[in-house]
Amino acid sequence: MSGMPRFFTLDGMQVPVCRLGLATRGNTHLTREDVLLALDRGLNYWNWCGHQDGMAEAIRELGSRRKRVVIAAQLWARDERGVQTELQQVLERLKVDCLDVATHYYVERLEEWRQIAGPGGALQGLRKAQDRGRVGAIGLTTHQRGLALRILRERRLDLLMTRYNAAHRGAEDRIFPEAAEQRTPLVAFTALRWCDLLKPTPQDPAEFTPPPVRDWYRFVLAHPSVSIALAAPGNRSELLHTLGLLDDWRPPTPTELQAMRAHGDRVHRHARTFV
Repeated sequence: MSGMPRFFTLDGMQVPVCRLGLATRGNTHLTREDVLLALDRGLNYWNWCGHQDGMAEAIRELGSRRKRVVIAAQLWARDERGVQTELQQVLERLKVDCLDVATHYYVERLEEWRQIAGPGGALQGLRKAQDRGRVGAIGLTTHQRGLALRILRERRLDLLMTRYNAAHRGAEDRIFPEAAEQRTPLVAFTALRWCDLLKPTPQDPAEFTPPPVRDWYRFVLAHPSVSIALAAPGNRSELLHTLGLLDDWRPPTPTELQAMRAHGDRVHRHARTFV
């Protein structure tokens, strides 16, 4: 790999989007000041978790900076009326006129997708909101690669959020080629595999030390099919460490990449399992 792009162009946005995105979770503690610091350093794709947190405060205070930021949020409702109500609540809580990205959150079963995409489903509700300028791109978040591939092939989404990290690389063979063919943007989450990639395993070679946090984001961003890699630092110290990637923006070397993939394989064998 000779290099990796720093920016991504999202349809409808007038500014380049940094491929390292910022996300919050219910158990993170970024303050308003932390989030605005990240913006000053260039992180302008914000994935809000729905909780009253520092990112929500920062969004409400963006003012003229609003046009520089892609605001993304996940919506739980599966039917048209429910998603319209939920969207209105999100817009009111954030004090914005529109979401740049709205995704159907954690769709893990085919039956859920059929409800969302069927008559009276949430997709219909978001398309109507999109027509009114209240939503930009419409996407979906899932861990299930088979389901993601099936949905991609239906060509009804503008964006897909999917799990991808060194321990979960199945998307490379199944999801990435299809998305690339369709030119569908991909947002990758769980780059650290719930921090398991930062820990040793029983089969680690002698003298091996797992790479630091920012290098696991580097691993994800080095894949050309990934549009955005979401980072979810828990506090300012973790944020500052992650921001260090911006000062050393490069893909892993072949040797580093080989070692990271090997550690990912070991983590996949030995770390805790998830559905």
